[in-house]
Amino acid sequence: METVILAVVIAVVVLGAIGGLVIGTRRKKPLPPPPPTAPDITTPPAEPHVGDEAETPRDEPRRTIEEVDLPDGSAPVTVEEPPSLEVPEIEVPEPTAGRLVRLRARLSRSQNALGKGLLTLLSREHLDEETWEEIEDTLLAADVGVAPTQELVDSLRERVKVLGTRTPAELRTLLREELVKLVGTDLDRTVRTEPESSKPGIVMVVGVNGTGKTTTTGKLARVLVADGRSVVLGAADTFRAAAADQLQTWGERVGAYTVRGPEGGDPASVAFDAVKEGKEMGTDVVLIDTAGRLHTKTGLMDELGKVKRVVEKHAPLDEVLLVLDATTGQNGLVQARVFAEVVDITGIVLTKLDGTAKGGIVVAVQRELGVPVKLVGLGEGADDLAPFEPEAFVDALIGE
Repeated sequence: METVILAVVIAVVVLGAIGGLVIGTRRKKPLPPPPPTAPDITTPPAEPHVGDEAETPRDEPRRTIEEVDLPDGSAPVTVEEPPSLEVPEIEVPEPTAGRLVRLRARLSRSQNALGKGLLTLLSREHLDEETWEEIEDTLLAADVGVAPTQELVDSLRERVKVLGTRTPAELRTLLREELVKLVGTDLDRTVRTEPESSKPGIVMVVGVNGTGKTTTTGKLARVLVADGRSVVLGAADTFRAAAADQLQTWGERVGAYTVRGPEGGDPASVAFDAVKEGKEMGTDVVLIDTAGRLHTKTGLMDELGKVKRVVEKHAPLDEVLLVLDATTGQNGLVQARVFAEVVDITGIVLTKLDGTAKGGIVVAVQRELGVPVKLVGLGEGADDLAPFEPEAFVDALIGE
């Protein structure tokens, strides 16, 4: 019996020891880490409940309602306004009346050689055949052309023979009269922009790229605006992206609306839309800038012919202006012939006449096409396009 009791006691002691070891092992297991002191950016903060008060910052003392400045209407409250879009300022172009006279000095700088050369030759004591040949050479070198040169020399010889004595003043008057007659004062040089039936007047501008065609169209818009006309521009030169951008910039400067199409689009479609827009807006004039590619004569004829036919579905063209670079001289006449075969040219615009151009080209191109020079470009300025005035032009040729 004692043996059994002893065995039970030993068993209880052993079980107790084992239990103590297990409990000791469990108590030594590491505790979970304390909650972080800084807020966890991944866990959104708990929403405040009703009745919770906002914690007052420790570095800022509480302020009473009397200490807080509230707007009472006496202090101005500044409110930032949204930035306004910049609207381009509309320019007021220089009046066109007498513009060529004001630009005469610019023209005479490059043309005086012709006038002075002729006056020097005519002032010789003996006007023999050799002198008259020199006079012919001077006129031909100025791009006057063969037939006009012969006419001028024949007339001068006859008048000098009748005149007898030749003072400098008499010679200048004589030369001036003959040159004015050669340039022509009986031609209608007005740019026709007022149709008899209804507005708008339709003007198509043609010419080879590089002659200043698009720039001239923009400057012509300024001329018309200066004369009190409203203008719509048609950017029908769709093969040069820069041409439409350039024309639109010119238009924005004087408040003219520009109609344009996608790059490489149909020029006739743009021209049609421009005339349609001009009619709907009640505009005075629609200016259409066309492409000037001379890759093939046939392609040019087809393209310009199509533009002309499409535009005339709205109304007949009032003016077709050919832009020529005066510095190309007689070579420009070749271009003029090509365009004259495509469309009926009604007027000529001579650009770059202030540079190395020879003034005789005015006479030559008029004779070649049978149409008058209506406008001349005398510089790079926005208002350097002037209505052509024969007498002011001749005065610039022969100087004071």
